[in-house]
Amino acid sequence: MATEILINVTPPETRVALIENGVLQELFIERNHHRGLVGNLYKGRVCRVLPGMQAAFVDIGLDRAAFLHASDIARPFECHEEEKDKKELNINALLQEGQDIIVQVIKDPLGTKGARLTTQLSIPSRYTVLIAGTCCAGISQKVEEEAERLRLKDIITRYVDSVENCGFIVRTAAEGVSEEALVTDMNFLHRLWQSLTEKILRAQARTLIHEDLPLLYRILRDMSGIEPEKVKVDSKITYRKLISFTEEFVPEITDKLQYYPGERPIFDLHGVEDEIKKALDSKVQLKSGGHLVIDQTEAMTTIDVNTGAFVGHRNLEETIFKTNLEASQAIARQLRLRNLGGIIIIDFIDMLQEEHKRQVLRALEKSLEKDHAKTNITEVSTLGLVEMTRKRTRESLGHILCEPCPSCGGRGTMKTPETVCYEIFREILREARQFDASEFLVLTSDEVVDLLLDEESTNLAELEEFIGKPIKFRTETLYTQEQFDVVLM
Repeated sequence: MATEILINVTPPETRVALIENGVLQELFIERNHHRGLVGNLYKGRVCRVLPGMQAAFVDIGLDRAAFLHASDIARPFECHEEEKDKKELNINALLQEGQDIIVQVIKDPLGTKGARLTTQLSIPSRYTVLIAGTCCAGISQKVEEEAERLRLKDIITRYVDSVENCGFIVRTAAEGVSEEALVTDMNFLHRLWQSLTEKILRAQARTLIHEDLPLLYRILRDMSGIEPEKVKVDSKITYRKLISFTEEFVPEITDKLQYYPGERPIFDLHGVEDEIKKALDSKVQLKSGGHLVIDQTEAMTTIDVNTGAFVGHRNLEETIFKTNLEASQAIARQLRLRNLGGIIIIDFIDMLQEEHKRQVLRALEKSLEKDHAKTNITEVSTLGLVEMTRKRTRESLGHILCEPCPSCGGRGTMKTPETVCYEIFREILREARQFDASEFLVLTSDEVVDLLLDEESTNLAELEEFIGKPIKFRTETLYTQEQFDVVLM
C-alpha cells in the first residue's frame, strides 16, 4: 500500500495528513495554544474522593479537575510472568483528599469532561516503552514470529534485571532491530526516568513534570506498522529539525523526508483541504449513489446507511447488500478521519439473508484492521443495528475545528418565526397581568417582525384589544430568530 505523510506547518498550527493510495485516511492537528495532554506527567493533588464511583478528582493545574478511576491506580505486583491477580481495593484505601500523587494523562479533556488519568506511568521511545514502578518485560502482541519474540524477550529481560524500579515493553518497531539499538533505547529512557524522579521530589503539587513530544516528532516516533514512501514537509525550518530528530531516533525515516517548496499549498495539491471540508459534513456520499448520515452527540455517534440514488441492476436485496458492503469501508475510513470514539451505533440497511449480514460485518472488521485505535464490534442486533466502541484519547476533528452554533446552541434546529410569535404573545399577556405599562415594545428579529405585521396581524390586533394597550415593534439586526425582548413603556 502506497503511504505518504504530509506535514503542513504554520506558526500557530501543525497539521499532519496520512495518505494511503492517494486517499486521506487520518488527520492530526496540534495548535500551539492548545496542545494535547496525552502522555504528560503531572504532580497532582486529590481534591475529591468518590466511593460510589470508585474514583477521584485530581487537581493537576488545569481549568477542570481530572478524573482518576480505581482501576487506573497502579499497585505492586510480581515481576515478569509471575504476576498474580491483584486484589481489588476500595478507592478510600488507595487515596485520600489532599494527597499528592504522580499521574499521567491517558485521555484529553473532551467536551465538559476533564482529562482521564492513570498512575501506571509509562514513557515511550522508538523501540521500547518504560513502565515505572514495575519490573515487567513485555513484547508487543503484533510481533508474531516466535523466534523473534524469544530473542527480544531475552534482551529485555536481561536489561530489566540490571536496573531497579522500572520495566520495559518492546514495541512493534523493534522487530529485527539489533541488541545494541534496543539497549541504547532503554538506556535513554532509563536516564530520562531518573531525571524525572529527581524532578518529582522537588516539584510542587499541580505542576507539569514531563511533557510528551510535539506532534511532529510524535508521529515519526510512533509510526509502528506504517512504512511511508515519503514524508513531505512544507516548512524549511521544520524540515531541518526533523532531519536532526530522525538521524538520532528514527534513522530509517531520514532518507524519506522531503522538503516541499511549491507555491501551491501542500494540502491543496493532494486534495486534503477538500476532504477536511467533507469530513465536517454530516452527509457522506458513496460512489454507488448511496450515502451515510453521521450524527455525533456527547453520548454516542450514530451512522445511518441509505441507498439514495442507487437502484441496482438485479433485485432489492442485492442492491442493499452492495450498498452495505461499500458503506462498511466508508464507515471505517470516516471513523479514522473524523477520529470518532466512544459508543458508535451503525444502522445498516435491513438485510434478509444471514450470509449477507455476516459478510457486511466481516467487511467492517477487515476495514478497521488498519485503525490504530482499539475497536470492539458486536453482531447485528435483532433491530438490524451494529453496536461498536472505538477508543477515544483525543478530541474528534469536529470538536477541534468547530464549535456549537450560537443561534441554535448545537441542536441543529431553530424555532420557527411562528413559534416565536406565539411565545411573544404569551410573554406580553404575562407582563400585562403583572405590571401597569402604558404600552409594550417588542425587540426581535426581522423575520419575526415581518410575520407579526403580516400573517399574525389579526391575532396581534385581538391581543391589543384584550390587554387594552398598544404593542410596537423594533427590528434588532443582531438578534437571532429565537431571540426577543418585551420592554415596558
